[in-house]
Amino acid sequence: MTFGCEMIVLSYTKYGESAIILHTLTRELGRRSYMVRVGKGGSMAHFQPMNILEAEVTENPKSNLFSARKFSTRYPLNGIRNNIYKNTMTMFLSEVLYRIIKEGAQEEGLYEWAVKQILALDALQNDYSNFHLRFLAELASALGFTPDFDDIAPFAGERMELVEALLQTTFSEAMLLPMTGEIRNEIAEIFLKYIEYHTETSVNIKSLKVLRELFA
Repeated sequence: MTFGCEMIVLSYTKYGESAIILHTLTRELGRRSYMVRVGKGGSMAHFQPMNILEAEVTENPKSNLFSARKFSTRYPLNGIRNNIYKNTMTMFLSEVLYRIIKEGAQEEGLYEWAVKQILALDALQNDYSNFHLRFLAELASALGFTPDFDDIAPFAGERMELVEALLQTTFSEAMLLPMTGEIRNEIAEIFLKYIEYHTETSVNIKSLKVLRELFA
């Protein structure tokens, strides 16, 4: 069976000389991986982290691995792709989703929420250094366990005031909360540990180190 599918790129893994396994979050199928033929020297521009694509997907009755082709970009995301800071942030956000959401999992409304997050980051002209922190705070809610004071306090420690501010203020106000790079790193770790606890996963986000260096 072949059908159209909208998807967010989380990551990909090389598969031989002429293919990749594309890991995505989709509207129709949740977290899903696809075999994609790319060929030597083929363009990989479509497969940058958090790109939103439309593709033709074919289900394989003999395997859980679907195949995908005929990709087109749903949104150009020029505000992200022309900015090294935002590009690095999407590496982090996509890795978080890839490691936390299990293959085959479907969370109602998660795809739509993720699309809104990507478009919001793309549109921001400035004051986006806190974006990944607000993303993590809202991701917990999108996964079904909205943080409250008693629930997150054991993870927040002395940063509870800032954590509460990120959770309770408007998006615009959250972007303007004054923080050093060191404090941002601490709060990112707090939210990751909180999400790990509730999803019963062990998350080792490699791109967090790059984000730390960029927003130090």
